[in-house]
Amino acid sequence: MSLVKAKLLDAEHLSDSNHSNHIEFMFNPTELSFSRSISIEQSEGSRNQSGGNKSSFKHPNPYSLKINNLILDTYEDQTSVLTHVEKFARAVRFLEEGNEQGKRPPIYVFTWGATSYLRCFVKTFAFNLSLFLPDGTPVRATVTLDLEQVDDPNPDASQQIPSITDAMRSTFGRGSFL
Repeated sequence: MSLVKAKLLDAEHLSDSNHSNHIEFMFNPTELSFSRSISIEQSEGSRNQSGGNKSSFKHPNPYSLKINNLILDTYEDQTSVLTHVEKFARAVRFLEEGNEQGKRPPIYVFTWGATSYLRCFVKTFAFNLSLFLPDGTPVRATVTLDLEQVDDPNPDASQQIPSITDAMRSTFGRGSFL
């Protein structure tokens, strides 16, 4: 059985296995930390029976995936590891680059083997450089990623806003309303 590497696949180019925006991890993560929370609102004026603020449950937040200590190493090649770090950095630098300026972050699918874990964007990216050649060239980096789930671009029909027909408008007394 051969080793399968974890990847961040560009969601717009999933069918192209060699697309330049895909990020293949040099070494697989040792741990995947998933989390999810629920948004609540606490009303300062409303109190429960014990005198505390009443909580209103709003909605579940998207899943987050944290990957710590992802190792990038180019020591054997004697080349800069920064070229590999740059692939991850592009995911959070999308607002600063030429024609991409002002667009949304790139969307990825985090996969490992046959499992597609999460359709996501890179929310946080951090790295440390920890090994250098005698000339100062960095050859080892440790990366931390926080990925956040995003919905598929085509929601279910039940989630879409219904199209209002002229007949429906006239029924509700809004025949001239656009």
